[in-house]
Amino acid sequence: MAVVKANAYGHGVMRVARALADAGVDGFALLELEAAVALREAGYTQRIVLLEGFFEAGELPLLAAHRIDSAVHGMAQIDMLRAAPPGAKLKVLLKLNTGMNRLGFTPAQLPQALQALRALPAVDEVTLMTHFANADDARGVDWQLNAFEAAAQGVQASRSVANSAAIIRYAQTHADWVRPGIMLYGATPFADVSAGALGLRPVMTLSSQIIGVQQLKPGDTVGYGGSFVARHAMRIGVVACGYADGYPRHAPSGTPVRVGGAMTGTVGRVSMDMLCVDITALPQAGIGTPATLWGEGNPVDDVATAAGTVGYELLCALAARVPVVEKK
Repeated sequence: MAVVKANAYGHGVMRVARALADAGVDGFALLELEAAVALREAGYTQRIVLLEGFFEAGELPLLAAHRIDSAVHGMAQIDMLRAAPPGAKLKVLLKLNTGMNRLGFTPAQLPQALQALRALPAVDEVTLMTHFANADDARGVDWQLNAFEAAAQGVQASRSVANSAAIIRYAQTHADWVRPGIMLYGATPFADVSAGALGLRPVMTLSSQIIGVQQLKPGDTVGYGGSFVARHAMRIGVVACGYADGYPRHAPSGTPVRVGGAMTGTVGRVSMDMLCVDITALPQAGIGTPATLWGEGNPVDDVATAAGTVGYELLCALAARVPVVEKK
């Protein structure tokens, strides 16, 4: 069940759906009802799941009409299901809170919730699910997996528990439906293991080019606030990309950028439409030289680490104004 929420992590849900359908994906998981309906209307027949479920009873006719499955994580949703249109048959994923403490029924609440769901004529099938808080770090999944298995013991239902990190590290979590997310887009779910080490290749490359060059003297500053001060003579390239394109404004000087095939770093503050890079050691670089902000040859996770965030945020933040070129 491929996770394509947040416009497929910034990659474009329809573009990603086409590629994944060709690869034989069994389902799509997302949050946005409009995107789920659009997938159905585009002809996708795979299972489609709303990971946070429906938010009001008025959405149920759309779910039923388009065969969209829904997470159910609270009694309020069960109450709403009583208002489902006559004849509706909905598949639901009953979410267990096994310790992450966001959404879901506690293990103690599971029997009541399950009984209530199975008594509703609108509920056709129930899948049990949970979400791991520590699959990507040293604590691991056992503490939650044990709670899930204890609560689900004896329940006849399919299961879905594994996110990207669990898929990679914990085969015992795979169950009936896995939910790969960040790994589909070629980024790592781990802070201590690179995407390359996992055999993952970037799907998105954010690239631009140098549109201006400045020669700096010692003591010259760069950008708003003059936060970067040249200690020696420097050559600076101005790249047409900024925070309005989704590049992180808080990225400090030294954030990696690949310019014309060589690695360098940013200098000064990121502007709305531009950022600056050090090309002092790149005499071949000039106006028109390509710059890779992240992607092939410059992993998004490295850029994110330099900026004090995660690759997920950078990918999801790609702005609508950025032109997209698909490569086969």
